Amino acid sequence: MLVSRYLIYLLLIGIAFSGASRQLAAARKPNVVIIYTDDQGAIDLGCYGSPDLKTPHMDRLADQGVRFTQFYAAAPVCSPSRAGLLTGRFPVRAGVPGNVSSKRGNPGMPTDQITIAEAMRTVGYATAHIGKWHLGYTDATMPNAQGFDHSFGHMGGCIDNYSHFFYWNGPNRHDLWRQGKRTRADGEYFPALMVAEAAHFMERHREDPFFIYFAMNAPHYPYQGHPQWLRYYEQRGVPHPRTLYNAFLSTQDDYIGQLLAKLDQLGIREDTIVILQSDHGHSTEQRAHFGGGSAGPYRGAKFSLFEGGIRVPAIISWPSQLPQGAVRNQIAHSCDWLPTIAAYCGVDVSELDLDGTSLTEVIADDKPSPHDVLHWTIGDSWAVRSGQWKLLSKPRDTSKGPVKGPAAPLFLVDLADDLSERKNLVASHPQVVDRLATLHEEWWRSARDREADGGK
Repeated sequence: MLVSRYLIYLLLIGIAFSGASRQLAAARKPNVVIIYTDDQGAIDLGCYGSPDLKTPHMDRLADQGVRFTQFYAAAPVCSPSRAGLLTGRFPVRAGVPGNVSSKRGNPGMPTDQITIAEAMRTVGYATAHIGKWHLGYTDATMPNAQGFDHSFGHMGGCIDNYSHFFYWNGPNRHDLWRQGKRTRADGEYFPALMVAEAAHFMERHREDPFFIYFAMNAPHYPYQGHPQWLRYYEQRGVPHPRTLYNAFLSTQDDYIGQLLAKLDQLGIREDTIVILQSDHGHSTEQRAHFGGGSAGPYRGAKFSLFEGGIRVPAIISWPSQLPQGAVRNQIAHSCDWLPTIAAYCGVDVSELDLDGTSLTEVIADDKPSPHDVLHWTIGDSWAVRSGQWKLLSKPRDTSKGPVKGPAAPLFLVDLADDLSERKNLVASHPQVVDRLATLHEEWWRSARDREADGGK
């Protein structure tokens, strides 16, 4: 596997561009910044209709770009969602079907996977991981070994934003790393550290194209927003724990604003692609005070394959090249970002066995979705969507917190009629159930066979 990975990597370096890609490569390539938020609810942005949130900087991204209304995460939990984004493959094919251990010494994403950072390096991009990783905690699976020239952040699932400890699974353990080595910044606020790290990287590479994976640990618990935002929401009568969540999310927005301001200061914002997406739905875990985030009309939350667990905010902005203030209602998926970025940046990924599909025509010209069918798996649950129909196996509704007891064997939804997924239509539409179940069974068999054959 490792040999095949590097054969592909070397092949990517040597492949010539053709047609539009050749022309794009001849010009200065755009910078790329992916802002990946953590546990952010499906409607938890002003531009997505939240009635009680102030998020002016993220909303400005939507004003300066394209906002998706039917965008899906690769999974309803952290690690597989990130693997899907970074590899352009469904998590089961990326070797990350569930969450990766947050303990030092535990491997995560297999080293034979080609990440977007590795692909970008083949055409001269400087690459940086800043923030959360959660895809492996060994030297071979940490960011510097997965295509990132520079890495700063935490390797586990989350940290206290001031002590930088992964603290709830004792004993307390410090988890802050720079370039694969432990570092300390005791008492310094982690989002501020992230922005400072990104600013220094952008300054060093302002004359070169760069790619930054800016993976925030917000609004993931522990909710540690700035006091002024907590007072703001308390004064407006926002109930607990929504006050805590909103304060942290508005604080997150402040630091995203600082990051965008740095691009403006350097005079490179017009030539920088900025992508914003949440990794999955909001948390209703005990550590998240059993909620705070919102999925709006959608059922489910983090850990669930109902829409509230996998439908997420997603925005792309490139002021000099893409439509501004546009909305796209087409179905899209986080695995699509890799081939989309590759198309914009002149990266040939034809030798990679991707599940994502470029969204360039959807973004620019409002063309139909490239996806007829999408699949998700987590634990013993799975879901498949085809058009308006969605079939779930053993679905769990985590809207009110962790679910105990057995789930319904099958749950069929007509999303055109029942966006909140309340009516199970299994009994009235057996032919649809059979068709979707067959689609998923065939996909599952194909996905496992392709991985067994080295991803070919």
